Amino acid sequence: MPEIGETLRETRMRRRIDMTEVEAATKIRAKYLRALENEEWDLLPGPTFVKTFLRTYAEYLDLDPRLLVEEYRQRYERPTTQDLTPFGAGRGSQRGRRRQPRRRPVGPIIVGVLGVAILLGVLYLLGVQGKDDNTPPVGQVTPTPTATAKPAAKKKAKKAKRKPPAPTRVTLRVTASEHVYVCVVDAAGKQIVNGDFLEAGQSTKTFRSRSFRLNLGNSGVRMIVGGKRYSPADTGRPVGYVLRPGKRPKRLSEKTRTGLCAT
Repeated sequence: MPEIGETLRETRMRRRIDMTEVEAATKIRAKYLRALENEEWDLLPGPTFVKTFLRTYAEYLDLDPRLLVEEYRQRYERPTTQDLTPFGAGRGSQRGRRRQPRRRPVGPIIVGVLGVAILLGVLYLLGVQGKDDNTPPVGQVTPTPTATAKPAAKKKAKKAKRKPPAPTRVTLRVTASEHVYVCVVDAAGKQIVNGDFLEAGQSTKTFRSRSFRLNLGNSGVRMIVGGKRYSPADTGRPVGYVLRPGKRPKRLSEKTRTGLCAT
């Protein structure tokens, strides 16, 4: 049979395959491929790698990898110590020796059982002694626990909600629903709406003061006082109101109303 390396080299050359192509396809370094072709086995990592590289290289070249690996084994691989041992050697002596069942050591088990027993005994004595210590002597009256004084009345879980501070100012806005005369005087006595006429749908500005006095020619208005809506009483006559923070509009006397503005 031709040499292993010669077979690999001739097949590769006959197929015109460059060594770099073999290296890329088999993932075997080029120096190891050349060592296989030159049968420089000492340059390879070991017999196992030699057989693996031979098998991979042969499969790439479409050669029979088993023939090449077997050829390498017969020519170059040294038999192991196990292969050199005569068949059947030592079996007789092994057959003659019967395996005796392993005996488990009894000592540790006994020591463990004794330890548990001693621990239980100590715990029992401690429990009995504790009970005796707590038993009162004969003739001694065991004081009954006195009722603990009732804790002071708990504070209210929820503090009373603080009432929001009373508003110090009031807002006013007047919207006419028909032709109406309007006069508004603030807390400083200033006529902020000085006897003006509003047509239906018209509104005054939103005024803010500690109080207001209001004189209306009729009830055809809608008042927004402190964010709430109020309608004047329909008396068929002029009507006046005093407006204060947090309170409903209060009607003015006829004398006070007529003193604000002329109707």
